[in-house]
Amino acid sequence: MSRTVPSARMPAMEIAAIFFSSLVVGFSGALMPGPVLTVTIAHAIRRGPMAGPLVSLGHGAVEATLVVALTLGLSQVIQLPLVTGLIGILGGVCLLYMGSGMIHAQAPSELSSGKPSAEGSIGPVTAGALTSVSNPYWVIWWATVGAAQLILAFKYGILGVAAFGLGHLTADFSWFTTVGAAVAAGRRLLTPGVYRGIFVVCGAFLLLLGLYFLASGANSLRQI
Repeated sequence: MSRTVPSARMPAMEIAAIFFSSLVVGFSGALMPGPVLTVTIAHAIRRGPMAGPLVSLGHGAVEATLVVALTLGLSQVIQLPLVTGLIGILGGVCLLYMGSGMIHAQAPSELSSGKPSAEGSIGPVTAGALTSVSNPYWVIWWATVGAAQLILAFKYGILGVAAFGLGHLTADFSWFTTVGAAVAAGRRLLTPGVYRGIFVVCGAFLLLLGLYFLASGANSLRQI
């Protein structure tokens, strides 16, 4: 009996440790300013508190797919200079397009009434997915830090992988949902001028990231 109890409890303790370590590391990434946070703020202003969960849904769907791909051995491929270079260039173009759209966005007529607006060519779910795959450093993070965590989790089979994925997705969902709700709560205080200012700043940020990603991608391709 004295030997059976510890051996039965150990897997549960290890699974819990995988979940919480993935949660903490996930927060360290989610808290950093980036394109996903930018579109969360922009859509929360426009659409209200549901923007955070919807952006997280798109972001999480891409990450869940990547976890499966990494489990199948994709990490070796996405570290190749050709792949990272192409991701950087395509991602840069995507961010330039989204940033330009934000800069030219007009304040919705519903803004003064505090009602969410559904206008915009790219929805929050799509924006969450696009800003994820368009970020080469997000891909590199998953090919290195994420892959390393996943290898440790894989020692415990499907439960370990599930705990790792759930911990990371929980961090992203809780943070972006909180940010979206906080921004949406202040919508009534926004004038059309302030709205335009926020969108110009967010758009300019995406434009700068897009140019940086283009340069980074071109540099990776030169290493081939």
